[in-house]
Amino acid sequence: MNKDKISKLDKETASLLSELGVKANFTITYDEAEKILNFQIDSEEAAALIGFHGETLQSLQLILSFLVHKTLDEWAKVLVNVGDYRQKREEQLRKLALNLAMKAKFSQEAQTISNLSAAERRIIHLCLTDHPDVSTQSEGEGKERQLVIKPKI
Repeated sequence: MNKDKISKLDKETASLLSELGVKANFTITYDEAEKILNFQIDSEEAAALIGFHGETLQSLQLILSFLVHKTLDEWAKVLVNVGDYRQKREEQLRKLALNLAMKAKFSQEAQTISNLSAAERRIIHLCLTDHPDVSTQSEGEGKERQLVIKPKI
């Protein structure tokens, strides 16, 4: 991804945030190895940009994905982070996974987690992949999809 393309995205992103009425600083970087455009946004209005359980952040990521396609006339994977939300959320999910794994192991009962995005479920699956005492699986469809942590017998 060349500097001209990043410069175009920079202008379009500034325009979008302005239209949303959000005062923010942001940087756009391209990870060559992962082929991902990273948008790092910092704002005093971070809570409004993140929303409940990151729902607004996911929507912003989708909008920026379309903006990237429109601006560059090509699809690129987009990852948006506001402040250090993604890092903190990942750490919370890892702690939750390990706590529920321990609970499943000692109670010998499956533990269920609802209301997770696909990306959040993936974090938990990866966290517990090599766990000796539990296994994970996703069950259900759509909004009803949930992650289940089951003790190994």
